[in-house]
Amino acid sequence: MIIDCHGHYTTAPAALGAFRDDQLARLADHGRPAPRLAAISDDAIRESIEGTQLRLLRERGGDLMIFSPRASGMAHHVADPATARAWAQVCNDLVHRVAELFPRHFAGVCQLPQTPGGSLDDSIAELRRCVGELGFVGCNLNPDPSGGHWTAKPLTDEYWFPLYEAMVELDVPAMIHVSESCNPNFHALGAHYINADTTAFMQLLEGDLFGRFPTLRFVIPHGGGAVPYHWGRYRGLADRLGRPPLAEHVMRNVFFDTCVYHQAGIDLLHRVIDVDNILFASEMFGAVRGVDPETGHHWDDTKRYIDALDLPAEARAKVLEGNTRRVYPRLDARLKEAGL
Repeated sequence: MIIDCHGHYTTAPAALGAFRDDQLARLADHGRPAPRLAAISDDAIRESIEGTQLRLLRERGGDLMIFSPRASGMAHHVADPATARAWAQVCNDLVHRVAELFPRHFAGVCQLPQTPGGSLDDSIAELRRCVGELGFVGCNLNPDPSGGHWTAKPLTDEYWFPLYEAMVELDVPAMIHVSESCNPNFHALGAHYINADTTAFMQLLEGDLFGRFPTLRFVIPHGGGAVPYHWGRYRGLADRLGRPPLAEHVMRNVFFDTCVYHQAGIDLLHRVIDVDNILFASEMFGAVRGVDPETGHHWDDTKRYIDALDLPAEARAKVLEGNTRRVYPRLDARLKEAGL
């Protein structure tokens, strides 16, 4: 089985966008009634998936995608808690419907209703709802709800501990994933996302979060940001700061995906990072779409890059399936129940 650990519902029916527009309009005019999502039929959901993510998943040899709401659409910088709650619930419910319609091909990961500096109570409640009632296998966690201004506490701060306690109790990981950038200095896809991946890793290096939460697990997407490329820097900083070696301090709990869109980048990732810490992913229909003119292949057809590594069978099985099942045990249990 080939499992893609990083997909977003970027092709959701237009009614979802209309609902969001109505939400934002109501924030500007409190006299407007609370918006309601227009009815979306199962056929509309099938149409939004079958010719996009599902088609490419099958064409490229994949079997199942871990699926979450559109990352840039989370928009955690919108500070109204009630709006964030309703938006997360609507987005997560649609992802759940996709997983219900295509249970062999999609497993849900939830958006949390975070707000800048806001309480995490709503996020914990939504995580519990999505895992307990909808069968989701993880969550996306935004380390910068301000949208590029970085007003949040570091991921090692006690502010986050109640959420981590819930994650540990439910035995689900979080993918570290920011949303849109509100800071014109940082292009969302080319700077903000990679900055966040790199910043999150450095925060974990500086602290001792996994000493307190030894079973907490994070997936850092986009190949780990700049971290693999500067692995010597981070090893050296860990030594300089009196931290243990990275292999025991961080890398028992942190994993990188393969959303790296050229062969040299994937080659580097596999030379630097232990095979047990790499999860296959493509983020297809995400940030990097279209065809690479140098190769004639789609940028986000990342399985091609894995194939070109010519990994031993055991290592290849870990990257394409085994590591993801280990990091997402609720997914593993679901697949075993289905005989997969």
